[in-house]
Amino acid sequence: MQSDIRESETIEFDSRKPVAIVGAGLAGLTAAYFLRRQNVPVVLYEAGQKIAGLATSFHDQDGFTYDFGAHFLTNRLAAATGIGAHCRTVKYYGETVLLRGRTYSYPFGLLQVPRFLAGGLASRIQPVDEKRKNSSAAEWFRASYGRELADEVALPLLEAWSGAAASDLSASVGNKLQNSIGQTLSLKLASRLTGRAVACGYSHEMPENPSVWHVYPDGGLGLLCQKLADELENAIQLESPVEEILVDSGRVQAIRVKGREQAVSAVISTAPCNILPKLVKGTNVLQPLSRFRFRPMVFVNMRFQGRGLLPDTVLWTPENEFPFFRLTETPLSMPWLAPSDKTLITVDIGCNVGDEIWQMEEERLGQYCLEHLKPIVPDANQRYLGCRVLRTPIAYPVFLNEYEAERQKFERSTGVEGLYSIGRNGEFDHILMEDIYWQTLKKVRGIVGALQH
Repeated sequence: MQSDIRESETIEFDSRKPVAIVGAGLAGLTAAYFLRRQNVPVVLYEAGQKIAGLATSFHDQDGFTYDFGAHFLTNRLAAATGIGAHCRTVKYYGETVLLRGRTYSYPFGLLQVPRFLAGGLASRIQPVDEKRKNSSAAEWFRASYGRELADEVALPLLEAWSGAAASDLSASVGNKLQNSIGQTLSLKLASRLTGRAVACGYSHEMPENPSVWHVYPDGGLGLLCQKLADELENAIQLESPVEEILVDSGRVQAIRVKGREQAVSAVISTAPCNILPKLVKGTNVLQPLSRFRFRPMVFVNMRFQGRGLLPDTVLWTPENEFPFFRLTETPLSMPWLAPSDKTLITVDIGCNVGDEIWQMEEERLGQYCLEHLKPIVPDANQRYLGCRVLRTPIAYPVFLNEYEAERQKFERSTGVEGLYSIGRNGEFDHILMEDIYWQTLKKVRGIVGALQH
């Protein structure tokens, strides 16, 4: 698929005042790549020692590959970035919910539970109080899926994932995360018929259909970012954190990096939006963003002898007896991520920076997870081969009602001329790789238009 930005539409800009891009993850690299194609001078500043950010894969000497959290790449995105020929098709992807000791496939199995089906049908035929439905995430899910399914499955998972009460979360959570039940059913059915993992619920910017399925790049997710970076030559400056974004009269004028000031025509930030108020000097308009919260996560990547230890690729655990809310056995969908006689289960645990889980040593975390895996994998201790732990303080944006008005305002604009915030963390949005790419392209078109004027 071709971008709407074409080489023939390049524009001349003053090369002495580049666009500064903060962060060399997928969003920052995408913005830099397409601005450069427009002949817009760019400099991409990355605080770390390498590009890709959270779109990173790790490989160990035993043949295991670990991704930093759950990422989904489609054949459409791979083709758009020129790495399609280097990707493998993911033939299967399934999700299951563990409830009262039984597993139910999502969504077909859950719909066979009488109380869930009855509640769901009732929610469809009863009049909807829109004001109540939009008052919180709890009411949105109850009105959309029925009280039984919401209270037993959706809301416990939402609360474990966000670290907040569903009644305190905005109804926008539901609007951001969910497809309609009918669309989900049709796409899941298409997966069965085509023998490919058709993408379902991972893109809102582009249409989902049976011709869009999951793929995985040879060597890991970082290949996508590396492909974009290869086109940027010397525009990327590693180990160069942006210390300040200087604003005068409501407009970005310059940045400061390593104590040196650089005049810029605009700044595009991928930094978590709640730290922007600390970076921006010369205005307080961004101060409300400092209240926005991200959910920290610990991902425990556990290695095991054997394969097929979980009933499906993803197992959701909404009940309180489990400290984790999601288990993922990636080799069930992507067998090449582990040796043929072994498997990898990623355990997702929500926490807070500095709490017991966050500070727990790797070996102890592995044992902690093993203890709680016993009801699911009875012989987990005998199969266990060790683990690798990944931690991030900014796994997911938390849509609290208390700042929903400010979030919606920020969704439209930063309020500072020449300052743009992009990407999952920069936009404070529930988006995956597919939409990060397309939303960034859309914003880049707007930035080019603004620079023209």
